[in-house]
Formats: sequence, structure tokens, C-alpha cells
Amino acid sequence: MKLVSRFEAASRSTAELHGLLAEAFNAFASAPRSSQERRDALATMRNIEDELAARGPGL
Repeated sequence: MKLVSRFEAASRSTAELHGLLAEAFNAFASAPRSSQERRDALATMRNIEDELAARGPGL
């Protein structure tokens, strides 16, 4: 999975972010422990969750 930066997350719609969050979760779950893929998926999830939290409810 490609790392999604906070800047890139900000340019996506909320619906797109929820879809990407699901993809990142699946990538994290299937990646080998201590791998770069797993670290990238975790960072992506954090970036997406931070962006969703910044938008607040209903946006």
C-alpha cells in the first residue's frame, strides 16, 4: 500500500477517506510483522484518522 500523507488525505472526500481507511486496515492486517508495508499502512491509517477527526462530525 502506498503511504497516504496528511496533505493527500486533506484533498480527498470523506467517503474516499473511509474507503482508503478500510484498504489501509486490510493492508496492515495482511503485511508481515515489522515490515515497511505494515509501517506504511499504520502511518496511512493515522493520517486518515487525523484528517477525519479534524473535519468533525457530519462533514
